[in-house]
Amino acid sequence: MNAIQISWVLAAEDSARLATFYSELFQAKLNPGVAEHHCIVQFSNGTELEIYRPSRRRSFPARGRALAPCLKLPPSQEPLPELQRLLSNALQRGGSILEEARLEPFGAEAWIHDPEGNPLLLLAPLVAVASIA
Repeated sequence: MNAIQISWVLAAEDSARLATFYSELFQAKLNPGVAEHHCIVQFSNGTELEIYRPSRRRSFPARGRALAPCLKLPPSQEPLPELQRLLSNALQRGGSILEEARLEPFGAEAWIHDPEGNPLLLLAPLVAVASIA
């Protein structure tokens, strides 16, 4: 019943270069992401490292937040309501909002702190985008 996936997200100035570094270093598969500046490094055990260049409209994440776990919901045609349900659940369990939920071209996302203050990305991909990746 639990279809949530976990991966890691890493902010990068040059996502393609950094993704190539990780894929070659660990002999992992390099896949295109959901946007031009998004790459997915898939390790042999199934773990994924998603490397992305943050939006130019937002500040680059502080280095302590440049690498964080990502809880990814199954793709949805209406990702924002799905994400808001997960966000509400996280807040009820002691999480706190770092950045409000927002709709992006690839789906919906929100950054939260876990109960100990660690950053966590909650992601609800858009069906059309998820089918491309």
